[in-house]
Amino acid sequence: MKASHVVLLVVFALILGVPLAMRPKDAGTVRFPEHQTLIIVTPHVPQIQSEFSQGFLRWHQAKYGSPAFIDWRTPGGTTEISALLTASYSAAAKGGAFDFSDAANPACKPGTVSYDMMFGGGSYEFGKLKKGIKVAVPGADGKPVERTIPLAAPVDFSQSQLDAWYGENKVGTQQLYDPQKYWFGAALSSFGIVFNRDELAKAGMASVSSFDDLADPRLFGKVALADPRQSGSVATSLDAILSAKGWDAGWRLLREISANARYFTNSSPKPPIDVSFGEAAAGFAIDFYGRGQAQAVAKPGEDPAKSRVGYVDPKGAVYVDADPIAMLRGAPHPELARHFIEFCLSEEGQALWQFHATDTPQGASNPRGEDGALMGPAHYELRRMPVRRETYDKYAKYMVDQLDPFGSASQAKPAGWRGALGIMMGAFGVDTGHDLREAWAALIRARQAGSSKVPEMERLFYAFPETTTADGHTLAFTPENFAKISDVWKDPKRRSECEIQYTRFFADTYRKVIEMGR
Repeated sequence: MKASHVVLLVVFALILGVPLAMRPKDAGTVRFPEHQTLIIVTPHVPQIQSEFSQGFLRWHQAKYGSPAFIDWRTPGGTTEISALLTASYSAAAKGGAFDFSDAANPACKPGTVSYDMMFGGGSYEFGKLKKGIKVAVPGADGKPVERTIPLAAPVDFSQSQLDAWYGENKVGTQQLYDPQKYWFGAALSSFGIVFNRDELAKAGMASVSSFDDLADPRLFGKVALADPRQSGSVATSLDAILSAKGWDAGWRLLREISANARYFTNSSPKPPIDVSFGEAAAGFAIDFYGRGQAQAVAKPGEDPAKSRVGYVDPKGAVYVDADPIAMLRGAPHPELARHFIEFCLSEEGQALWQFHATDTPQGASNPRGEDGALMGPAHYELRRMPVRRETYDKYAKYMVDQLDPFGSASQAKPAGWRGALGIMMGAFGVDTGHDLREAWAALIRARQAGSSKVPEMERLFYAFPETTTADGHTLAFTPENFAKISDVWKDPKRRSECEIQYTRFFADTYRKVIEMGR
């Protein structure tokens, strides 16, 4: 072997060997004291995980005299987490882990499942945790009996403690915590508008402040939307608009916003990203996606109110929901889970959501907590909304965003029409998008020209198809008929037939509008 080859082999061995030799024992495996490690399943982003890990460790040491660590598990979004938990509890039930003596509150030993808590997601998802899953277990006679297992476990905080944390259990029309104490709001989420100031200026608009602005013809082809059939958060936002506006005006507005759409995506984080890149001027967004993207593109030290990308909650019209935390039934560490809920609702925990980071000049003047340390996140400004009312009064000047979720929340109660959003918007907006946009453009031109055809074009453009019931009755798409129409959709075969029929109807009417516009 040549000397040069020997040298190369030695160098190669060093490249491989030195890192291995220097590698800490058990590197790559997080090992914490078992009794002080909380296992949390979450859809939250790494920045939230990092800040709450550091904050909880410091807070628990100060309050309880011992460190406490968090082992985060992120299998995906809330849909994937739900599937994971369902599988875990189903397997435990088949193994006989549950005592159903109290049918409403099945008992099991700590450690029945591998996770202590679920942290993050809307109240709808946590309502499903409380409702639980149905399983078949052997009855007294050996035959299978159906039982329900709530996946969340109630945590018995006193009402005086809940009142101190939350005050009135209400934001808009939603609750801040479950009255039976199965889940507790840790933050608030809203569904508003993310916008690009440069792109709005190109369209001749100074700003957007209401959902009606997204229907402005100047935003034709400039609105980024997510498919309500694929995004629960967008469906929630659209349902709030529909309930607030009423049946006729609500569907009219949703049709016009859809007509302005550049696209419909299956990913709710995509619109804020595209808006920030100038691919769209505005779009629907969950507040922390919108503010987070604005944070990402802002220049160092730039005022968020003046940066290129902004986010707004239309006052009095936005849907505001609790973003909860819950202890899971059979959690390995129930007492530590209780402590984490306490931390999330402490002043120190609430400060993590919205204060300036303590490693920034603005955060250097943050107030100090009971442990003497500066309150707020260490590195990442999360720009989420705290759930405690008093935070906004007591600490407003330390917040990155000046917020009033309790004042901006819509007071319109859900009208119960959410079930129509997927099937109807899929037919009149998503699956007929090209024809819809052409028809909208033709209608805009006709209105600008003062054409006598406008009334008929509008009648066709905003029309809805009829639905035929199993007994042959024809139902117009009205709020009075909605319950009967919903019953038709419960049959999967009939629903599929209706989707095809509706899509053809909208495509045909849009083409008539286009033809009239010529």
